[in-house]
Amino acid sequence: MLVREEKEQFIQELRESVQAVCKKYDGEYWRKLDEIDAYPTEFVEEITQAGFLAALIPEEYGGSGLGLLEASIILEEINRSGGNSGACHAQMYTMGTILRHGSPEQKKKYLPKIADGSLRLQAFGVSEPNTGTDTTNLKTFAKREGDYYVVNGQKVFISRTEHSDLMILLVRTTPKEECVKKSDGLSVLLIDLKEAVGNGLEIRPIQTMMNHATTELFIENLKVPVENLIGEEGKGFRYILDGMNAERILIAAECIGDGRWFIEKATNYANERVVFNRPIGQNQGIQFPIATAHIHLEAADLMRIKAAGLFDAGKPCGAEANMAKLLAADASWEAANVALQTHGGFGFAKEYDIERKFKETRLYQVAPISTNLILSYVGEHVLKLPKSY
Repeated sequence: MLVREEKEQFIQELRESVQAVCKKYDGEYWRKLDEIDAYPTEFVEEITQAGFLAALIPEEYGGSGLGLLEASIILEEINRSGGNSGACHAQMYTMGTILRHGSPEQKKKYLPKIADGSLRLQAFGVSEPNTGTDTTNLKTFAKREGDYYVVNGQKVFISRTEHSDLMILLVRTTPKEECVKKSDGLSVLLIDLKEAVGNGLEIRPIQTMMNHATTELFIENLKVPVENLIGEEGKGFRYILDGMNAERILIAAECIGDGRWFIEKATNYANERVVFNRPIGQNQGIQFPIATAHIHLEAADLMRIKAAGLFDAGKPCGAEANMAKLLAADASWEAANVALQTHGGFGFAKEYDIERKFKETRLYQVAPISTNLILSYVGEHVLKLPKSY
């Protein structure tokens, strides 16, 4: 009982510490960035220097050595404060690829610098224009030539490449037709973006609905040292799946943070706004949708906690990670709609921040991993139904 109480106290202190940083970056800060599609450099630098983005890095490499649950709470609180942890969340799950599968030399070289903020690992290069979610069919190819891999291909919707020093890149190193399983022959390379840009890598920004620092990558004869291969050649798909489970749990936490922000805004406005001589929250048509959204959000949070607990215990968590992401994304989107509806016309006014957060949380219905892919995963792998695609 004492251990549980101590953990709960630590988590509460962690929440308060993140909130203390986030209070310096209010709605006006995020609105101004949104207007000009600018990256929150000051916020990311401060949250890094406070050690929060090094939560998952072991203490021996300069990190905090915390679990995924604690890391998810950090991102939840950023979003709950009205911010957007999409600017920095990738460092949490991309770093795990090096931590779990990197060589001792790679860990020693990169992890301390990632922990202290002197290196940013914020980019995760997987998606391609012509493969979408069919990851095993990706076309970007790395051919071994002596001490280098020569990489050619294209990636799309790769966020933060302009604000990162390093990128995890998934490539094919063995032609698909030569592999026993379609998931074989994929490898993970660590790209030094400062060296790569202009030497085989071109980055083009993509304008999107929300401020997400998203880009398209064009790769032509990019030379990557063999020493930058993470793990074994041809085993990269399995390594990426590890990171994807973490990613889905962390994204679920962000959605929960968004949802709690929306619920708080809707509740406060419903109590304060008076129409027909009564608070609008007194009307069941306003009150009940807010209550329903809150209930769904709390249920999603329980699945997030279960998934993170399994991940931290080293147990299989694919189903739970997927379900947590789906439930949380649905709940945050429901809360967003409730908040907008509660505010009426004022919800569309930028000064209330509803429309900005509305756009940001809508993303998670689509990516990373679409709702339909989660449903097909649960149908096939959990319920043992026939493959649906």
